[in-house]
Amino acid sequence: MAESYNWSGYAVTGATGSVSDVKASWIVPTATCSATPDGYAAFWVGIDGWTSSTVEQTGTDSDCVNLTGTQAGTPTYYAWFEFYPAGAFLVGTYNSSGVCESDCVAPGDVMSAEVKFNGSGSRGRRGGRSFTATITDETRGWTFSTTSTVSGAQESSAEWIAEAPAGCNTASTICPLSDFNSVDFGSSFTGIANTSFATVSGTTQALGSFGSSIQEAVMVSDPAGVVKAQPSAIEGSGTSFSVTWASEGP
Repeated sequence: MAESYNWSGYAVTGATGSVSDVKASWIVPTATCSATPDGYAAFWVGIDGWTSSTVEQTGTDSDCVNLTGTQAGTPTYYAWFEFYPAGAFLVGTYNSSGVCESDCVAPGDVMSAEVKFNGSGSRGRRGGRSFTATITDETRGWTFSTTSTVSGAQESSAEWIAEAPAGCNTASTICPLSDFNSVDFGSSFTGIANTSFATVSGTTQALGSFGSSIQEAVMVSDPAGVVKAQPSAIEGSGTSFSVTWASEGP
């Protein structure tokens, strides 16, 4: 088990260049903003980031601040993608008031997502590695997909994560974790087959089948070490787990 200041969930690690695909499904949790009026919580699937400096990811947020960063205590839900260290981008169309008009997300929606490594990019992008991130709201019936190259990607891990994002006060400061109660990942909860699966060294199997390559992350506060979010054991034939909120943290 590893302690993290901003991640809670599971990863599968492998040799550099070994991870080529990861799939997930989850249910968008409700943000309880009376408990955390100024908080953020992201739920995502991705490649890299466990031991490398890039992350290729897509997911949803259940926040307690609106999209303009004002009106604390406002439950706000949206989908996004990120090819870190480049910035994150919203999925969907929003009007000038920040109201979603298409590809919207609401609590209780069943999401599925996949991040796939496509191969090396063109020399014009300094040999970057190409990835496609796809996210689907199974409840509302929309799908969004995007492809980008990422310089320095290692393809050395796959993740299923609940995160306290950074960017509050300064770019590196971890935000308070909004009270999401719990988030459920995997087919036991969503009914979507073959999710919480990864392809490592050409073999595709469920998260729980990777043995000693499975890494568990518990989110703790800095520097007190108080638990902020805790994953359950992996269940449902190795495909499913929950992450439970404990505190917003510093």
